[in-house]
Amino acid sequence: MGKIPQRPEEIFEAFRDDMKQAFGDDLRGIILYGSGARGEYVPGRSDLNFLVTLTDAGIDNLDRSFGVVSRWKKRNVAVPLFMTRSLILQSLDCYPIEFLNMQLHYVPIYGEDVLRGLDFDRGNLRLQLERELKGKLLHLRTGFLETEGKDKAIGRLIKVSLTAFLSLFTALLYLKGIAAPRDRKELIRETSIVAGLDGSIFEKCLDIRENVRNPRGAEALALFKSYLRDIGKLCDYVDQME
Repeated sequence: MGKIPQRPEEIFEAFRDDMKQAFGDDLRGIILYGSGARGEYVPGRSDLNFLVTLTDAGIDNLDRSFGVVSRWKKRNVAVPLFMTRSLILQSLDCYPIEFLNMQLHYVPIYGEDVLRGLDFDRGNLRLQLERELKGKLLHLRTGFLETEGKDKAIGRLIKVSLTAFLSLFTALLYLKGIAAPRDRKELIRETSIVAGLDGSIFEKCLDIRENVRNPRGAEALALFKSYLRDIGKLCDYVDQME
C-alpha cells in the first residue's frame, strides 16, 4: 500500500481508483478537506480527510469499502465522510459550520463538486455557533476539573479543544462579513478584534498545540483560567448578535 504520504496529492489517484473499484457507478465525487486542503498537512502527524459522495445505493452498501478504508488508515487517511448530495443539502440547517469550513478550504479530487455554491442561512449559522460555543465551554469546565490542575493534563485539554474553537472563529467572521484568514494566528487576531477578546491568550494556546510552548505550574493554571474566561466572553458576544 505504500508509506505515509509527504504531500496529500501523492495519493489522490490511488485513493480515487480504490473508491471507484469499491463503488463503481455509485461513486459521485471525492473532495479533500481539513488540514490537507488548508496547506497545514504534517506527514506522520496529520490525518487526511475526504468527503466521498455516493448514490443512495452506494450509501446502502458501505460494506463494499471495508478493505479500502482499513488499508488507507495505515497511511494516515481518516475514515472518509460518506454522504449523498441530498443528505448534504438537507443538513445545511443543522450543521452549517461544518460545511462552511469545508467549503472555505477544499480540493476537488474526482467527480461532482458538491460544496460549490452551497448557501448558508445566517440564523441557522448563528444558532449553531452559540450552541457549539456554550456546549464546548461546559465541557472545558468539566475537563478542567478532571485535570486536577496537573500541567500535562491542562496542556492536553488545550490541544484537543483549540482546533474546534478555530473553526467556530471562522463561522463568526463569516457572520460579520469578514473573510477568515488562512493563517491560524491571523484568524485568532481578527476574531479577537471583532469580539473584544485577549488574542494573546489564544495565541499562547496555539503555541501549546503546536508544541512551541509548554507552561508549568501557576503559569499553566492562569493561562487555562484566562482561556475559559475569554470563551465565556465569546459566548456572551454571540448571544447578543442579531
